[in-house]
Amino acid sequence: PLEVLREISFVDSPGHESLMATCLSGASLMDGAILVIAADEPCPMPQTAEHLHALEIVGVQKLIIVQNKIELVSKEDAKKHYQQILDFVKGTIAEGAPIIPVSAVFGANMDLLIKTIEEIIPTPDRDDAAVPKMFVARSFDINRPGTSPEKMQGGVVGGSIIQGKLKIGDEIEIAPGSKGEKGFKPIKAKVVSLLSGSGNSLDEAFPGGLIGVGTALDPASTRADRLVGNVVGKVGKMPKVFDQLMIKPILMQRVVGMESKKEVENLKLNEPMMLVVGTAPTVGVITRLHGDEIELALKRPVVAEKGQRIAIGRRVENKWRLIGYAEI
Repeated sequence: PLEVLREISFVDSPGHESLMATCLSGASLMDGAILVIAADEPCPMPQTAEHLHALEIVGVQKLIIVQNKIELVSKEDAKKHYQQILDFVKGTIAEGAPIIPVSAVFGANMDLLIKTIEEIIPTPDRDDAAVPKMFVARSFDINRPGTSPEKMQGGVVGGSIIQGKLKIGDEIEIAPGSKGEKGFKPIKAKVVSLLSGSGNSLDEAFPGGLIGVGTALDPASTRADRLVGNVVGKVGKMPKVFDQLMIKPILMQRVVGMESKKEVENLKLNEPMMLVVGTAPTVGVITRLHGDEIELALKRPVVAEKGQRIAIGRRVENKWRLIGYAEI
């Protein structure tokens, strides 16, 4: 009989640029990465090179390479492509990583891939006693239209626990909170339920995967992702909220996600920047350039900590484009 060893979660995003921003900002807790390379295309394609560069920046050490779509090429071409992969990763963090030829369509070598994930990317030991912190990626009202007041359930916030643990009965704070006439005000609530990403009820929740936190809050306050970008933690032990940030940017050579190889230009005073702080997107205007650091005034305040890594973008051809990352 089969034995369940553990559950794993995969981080993905709608589009290459969005995934890159997610990786660079560290909004998700990633214990390892699978670099998927199509066997019917030359290696490396620009997006593959950008993904590997992002993984090097973030410092993800545990890597598996999947050579996918092997059913579309001959045995000889698959071997040539395998050599292209070896040449591509030489001198990078992916050098020496296992390369698994796979056909997702026919399920070929999927068992070997699962075995390799179990061996190469183990679940790390985590400090359950750490002060809990969770990035909010979703918030919603789970009540159906027309639900009577006595049957209404409180608002739900969903996201990833970055450290520590949450349990039913915990008194939590959600910051920066909700916007009022005098700015943002933190929200205090009580955890009344916990759900795993697969829908199982939990008494305690730990880092790894997505978690839904049920509260006694008015569901109107969490409806339609209104609390996305907030941080959940213990009352009195929350990181600070900032409406100005000093960051040290590291720019990539080229703008991410553009077909033309447009080089990243130097940052300018009064230039608006898009910052992704945890799961919080906010626009910041550069108010000061000081050596290799810049200061920004934020349109929307964020919860942040010194040393935290964030993704940064700028307007290029009327669209926000990822150009690098920064440390606060």
